Amino acid sequence: MTDTLPTDAVGSAYFLDFETGAERRATFAVIVANEPGVLARVVGLFSARGYNIESLTVAETDHAVHTSRITIVTRGREGVLAQIKAQLGKIVQVRQVFEVGGDPRWVERELALVKVRGTGEHRVEALRIAEIFRARVIDTGTDSFVFELTGAPDKIDKFETLMRPLGLVEVSRTGVLSIARGAERV
Repeated sequence: MTDTLPTDAVGSAYFLDFETGAERRATFAVIVANEPGVLARVVGLFSARGYNIESLTVAETDHAVHTSRITIVTRGREGVLAQIKAQLGKIVQVRQVFEVGGDPRWVERELALVKVRGTGEHRVEALRIAEIFRARVIDTGTDSFVFELTGAPDKIDKFETLMRPLGLVEVSRTGVLSIARGAERV
């Protein structure tokens, strides 16, 4: 495959696979009307076009005006991510779409429960690392811990990496949540 696009590919969504450049992670906050079937339409858009969803969280955000926020983490090249944002915006029930990942005007957080098995030195080291990451012990036994940790997704990734050689058993993550900084409402 060459780095040049076919002449008819310029500006066409059908040739996004030929796009050069590195993939990157993107987080979209999608404000939608809280109606039956909206989540299915959003997920269907990803499925129909072969886009992967790495993380998905959904919750009603304003009962009075019947809106929900869907936060989606995906990965792709710039053209694919622009296409995702544009296609999301075309869904009738979608009120607003924001790309929030990496934008300093937004805060991203995730919750994880991390089970670690260990005794002796591994147990002590797991507790020391948990303290550094401000993880709370929410369950303990003679040979294991369950830690609760909140933070940016890469913080949780790093914690998971450090716990792996100490006896990581299982991880359960909520998915990314996001909110805009400042007093304004989205």
